[in-house]
Amino acid sequence: MKPSCRLLPVTRVALMGAQMDVVTPDTVMDFIAGTRGRQTIIANHNLHSLYLFQKCADMRRFYAQADLIEMDSTPLILWGKLVGHEMSRANRCTYLDFREDFWSRAAEEGWRVFHVGGAPEHNQLSKDAILRRHPRVKLEVRSGYFDVNGPENDVLLKDIAAHRPDVLLVGMGMPRQELWILNALDRLPPCAILPVGAAFDYEAGVMNTPPRWAGQWGIEWLVRFLYEPKRLFTRYFIEPWTLIPFVMADLLARRRAPVNQYESGARQNL
Repeated sequence: MKPSCRLLPVTRVALMGAQMDVVTPDTVMDFIAGTRGRQTIIANHNLHSLYLFQKCADMRRFYAQADLIEMDSTPLILWGKLVGHEMSRANRCTYLDFREDFWSRAAEEGWRVFHVGGAPEHNQLSKDAILRRHPRVKLEVRSGYFDVNGPENDVLLKDIAAHRPDVLLVGMGMPRQELWILNALDRLPPCAILPVGAAFDYEAGVMNTPPRWAGQWGIEWLVRFLYEPKRLFTRYFIEPWTLIPFVMADLLARRRAPVNQYESGARQNL
């Protein structure tokens, strides 16, 4: 983990074959504020990302670069509790849960926010929706539909650099958004970088937004599946089976180590 300019004590744990941090949305907001003016990556893990993490070396490289790794999956958190980690539903960090706090903080502290993602015809819809709720926010949006290896990518990177954002939100879906960040990292400005998936599609109203109680009860995945069964069947019903060896490893580690020695990272100063 790279050092930062603000000390935040955070517990880092090993879970299902990967490292992640036990944080709350407030911790994430404080981290963004405390590292303003520095390039940092705030990544996130769920069952889909863990599958990609095991299958793709570049995804492992991306997470190795991350300064903070949220958990945005209630089932993952419940599993962590089961094997002895101190965590709760309060440690779930996902855009739809913390978006109002994020935009309020962005408005109050004058964060310049730049979002890359979504279809071009939806960009203005998402921006308008956010500005209706938080009119003082400084927000730029650009489409995520471009060739990451073509000249459009160069134009976009120059545009981002010119706007000097404090926060860069990248919503192009896993693993495209993570790999774009990884490959563009040396050309991105000093800012907090967060992959946020379909966050702005929800803002634009072009994707169904699951009720927030579904996330807290760990069934948001089921609500999403009911709306998009064809696209999400493999993600929710096939991919998790590949994680069984790592589930077994967690159980074995739990049996071998007492609870007070089980936190792999103890307290990380972020």
